[in-house]
Amino acid sequence: MKFLHTADWQLGMKAAHVGRAGSRLREERLFAARRVVEAAQAHSAQFILVAGDTFEDNGVDRLLVQKAADILAASNIPVFLIPGNHDPFIPGSVWEHPAWKSAENVQVLYEEQPVKIPGGLLYPCPICEKHSGKDPTACIHAVEATGIKLGMAHGTVEGVQQEEPDYPIPRNAALRSGLDYLALGHWHSTAIYEGRDGVARMAYSGTHETTKFGERDSGNILIVDIPSAGAAPVITTVHTGGLTWQALEADIRDRGDLLRLREEIEDIENPSSVLIELCIRGLLSAEDRGEMVHIGEILSSRFLYSHVDDLHLHPSPEDESWVASLPLGVIREAGARLRELANPGFSGRRPDGASEEVASRALMELYALVRKVSP
Repeated sequence: MKFLHTADWQLGMKAAHVGRAGSRLREERLFAARRVVEAAQAHSAQFILVAGDTFEDNGVDRLLVQKAADILAASNIPVFLIPGNHDPFIPGSVWEHPAWKSAENVQVLYEEQPVKIPGGLLYPCPICEKHSGKDPTACIHAVEATGIKLGMAHGTVEGVQQEEPDYPIPRNAALRSGLDYLALGHWHSTAIYEGRDGVARMAYSGTHETTKFGERDSGNILIVDIPSAGAAPVITTVHTGGLTWQALEADIRDRGDLLRLREEIEDIENPSSVLIELCIRGLLSAEDRGEMVHIGEILSSRFLYSHVDDLHLHPSPEDESWVASLPLGVIREAGARLRELANPGFSGRRPDGASEEVASRALMELYALVRKVSP
């Protein structure tokens, strides 16, 4: 038995966290869905499992539902889906769309009943509400069944950090239920779990296209090959994501550090498909302010999305030009006061809200404004 395991497509996600790049992210999730189908064909998969959260929610545009059904129908192999916690099977859900009935090779599994699949049985665990403290795999009883036995569930494996239990799944769920493999959805990073015998029979495929910064290993699908009932599954990770989410950190201490950072950014390939998050710490001299501006312009003009966190970038305390270059009078007095408040060693009384970070940002903005208006 050889099949493709995917989950958490989140089609129709708002992507407000990346501003104007959100529309591109929504398009890429459809492109990645097509790459999933292509991967199934390239690896000669017998069928596809989609383990929940195909859609961001049940309120997505119904045209998007039709597009998703069409993409899966084009695979020309059986496709089995379960509703997840984002798109639970409830009245008025996306699963009532007529597209699912017209896609003959696509089967949405609404009930906790085993279904025949090429080479064995599949035990689905569909979700019917957004949150629950119940183990969704508790319904699987496959120990006495014959042939290769698969499960498909959506929830949180024991040990994953979360504030409250949300569809908890024991680490031994596959072994306890008598399964050869348990296909999981809900968490967006690929994760493969080995049992006590050292055999991996349970895994998250992760989302097929990364959704945000910080997802450890996402943008993947899994190809699972099970030689026979009871045999160890051979699990292969295949990357399907089209966008790159890159986090950079830079510690600025010496002249030339910003130049090297800019060169590193300029060397990033295919920037129009890269979302970048840049965190800069350290000390900035007044003369390097122009380099900072240049870096910001490169990020804004070339990359799909960028965000710069410079709250911990402070004016260099040895650089008197920050204040000396300001016009005499209230502006220079303000600059001197801000420089004093930006000093990490300042022990005097701070005005409300005048933290070290706020004062540093204000001083750099003041310096930039003066340079902009000065002849």
